[in-house]
Amino acid sequence: MADATSVLNVSPVIPVVTLDDPQHAVPVAQALADGGIRIIELTLRTESALTSLKLIANEVPDILVGAGTILTPGQADAAVASGAQFLVSPGVTPALLDHMLSLDVPVLPGVATVGEVMAVLESGLDTMKFFPAGPAGGPAYLAAIGAPIPNVQFCPTGGISLATAPEYLKLPNVSCVGGSWLTPRSAVERGDWAQITALAREAAGVSVR
Repeated sequence: MADATSVLNVSPVIPVVTLDDPQHAVPVAQALADGGIRIIELTLRTESALTSLKLIANEVPDILVGAGTILTPGQADAAVASGAQFLVSPGVTPALLDHMLSLDVPVLPGVATVGEVMAVLESGLDTMKFFPAGPAGGPAYLAAIGAPIPNVQFCPTGGISLATAPEYLKLPNVSCVGGSWLTPRSAVERGDWAQITALAREAAGVSVR
């Protein structure tokens, strides 16, 4: 169940969303779904994140909701208890990875070096988050990793935009990308759900150039 292959195949873009107000949770998730994006990584970067996560899980059943920015085993437990259907971490320690693997949900651990990729491979996982994608080396770095380690699929996240997403998606070891551009803070704060739907529709149709 820890394998996240099915998660990476839902959409070419996984929205990485941070919400300050739980009242925005359902409208944001519904706006993404209306635009054809049926997955969301909700980061645990705010005090109310678990409340937002629970609302999405309960009220927007046609979207796959996961918890991002998992830093501790306790956060992983709380996220699953709140309805998270997959877990994403920006990086991993052996203890955190072992604990996430013990839970009955897909796991997408974050890696940034070849050594970290190899360590996660040893745990039995071959799907990973590459973070922070831009600062860590971008498409060229992932292409280089693919030569000696071709059996890993990545979801690069960090510094990616609609314009740069195709450069990642054309790589054989990239299944999808993560991006925060689909839910701009300004659009969320003013309740412009139509803009988010439009951005989602654009992202859902992204293709390799």
